Amino acid sequence: MPAGSTPVSDAAGYTVRAVADRLGIPTATLRSWNRRYAIGPAQDRPGRHRLYTEADIALLERMLMLIRDGASPAGAAAAARGPAVLAGNRAELLDAAFALDSSTSVGLVEAHVRAYGVVRTWDELCRPAFADIVARQGVGENCIDVEHLLSWSIAAVMQRVQTVPAAAERTVVLACTGGETHSLPLEVLRAALAEQGVGARMLGADVPTVALVGALARPAGPTSLLLWSQRESSALTSAVLAGLDAGARVFVGGPGWDAALLPPAVVRIASLAGAVEALR
Repeated sequence: MPAGSTPVSDAAGYTVRAVADRLGIPTATLRSWNRRYAIGPAQDRPGRHRLYTEADIALLERMLMLIRDGASPAGAAAAARGPAVLAGNRAELLDAAFALDSSTSVGLVEAHVRAYGVVRTWDELCRPAFADIVARQGVGENCIDVEHLLSWSIAAVMQRVQTVPAAAERTVVLACTGGETHSLPLEVLRAALAEQGVGARMLGADVPTVALVGALARPAGPTSLLLWSQRESSALTSAVLAGLDAGARVFVGGPGWDAALLPPAVVRIASLAGAVEALR
C-alpha cells in the first residue's frame, strides 16, 4: 500500500483513497457505489471521516469479481451480500434439486439472477441443469420429481422479477397454445423482458385460440404475440392465424413448431436472447 494510504488504525479502518489504491479502482467509483448500493461506510455520520473496514473491502472484492465475470454493478452489489455465486455453477443447484430442497434451489437461482441477469441464468445455469437431469433419466434414473421441483423453483424466482406495465403503443402478449402446459420458458421470457424495461401481458399455459382472440382484441395499437409450443401436437396454426388476423407481429418459439408449415410473416425464435431482442 502506498505511503500515506495506511489506515488510521486497525480499529478505525481504511480511507477511501487507501481502499481505491488497494483495489485499483477510482475513488469516485467507490464513493458512487457507497452512495448507490450502500457498500462501505454508513452515510449517517456527517462531519466525520468515513472509513472502510476489512469486511467492507471483502464485499467490494466480491463485487469486482462478479463485475469482471459480466455482472452489472447493481447485480454484483446485491449478489455480493449473499452466498458467493459463480456463473453457470450448477453443482449446488442440482444437489439441492435432488434433495428436493426448494428453498435452497430458489435461493441459488435468485442469487444467480441478481448477479448475472435472467438470460445468462437461463442459458448458463438452468438449461444445463435440466440437461443433466434428462441425461440421468435417459439411463433409467427416476428423477421426474426433481425436474418438476427445479421447474417450480425457477418459475418462483422469475415471478419475483418486477413486472413492468405493458405500454399501450407496444403491447407484447405471451401465450402457450391450447393444450400446451409447459409455460416455464414464457415465465423466463417475461422476466427477461422486464429486466429490459419491456412490459408483457402474460397469458400462461394452455390458452385456447378463442381466448387468444379475446386478448388480442383488448389492447389498442400494434401488438407482438409470441406463441410457445413444446410439442408438435400443440403447435396450433389456428393460434398463429388468430394473431395475424388481429394485425399482430407473430413469433413462435419451442420445438413443437419445428415441423410446422407457417405463413412467411411468422418469425421463428430460436433462443431466449433472440426473443428479448425481437420483442424489445
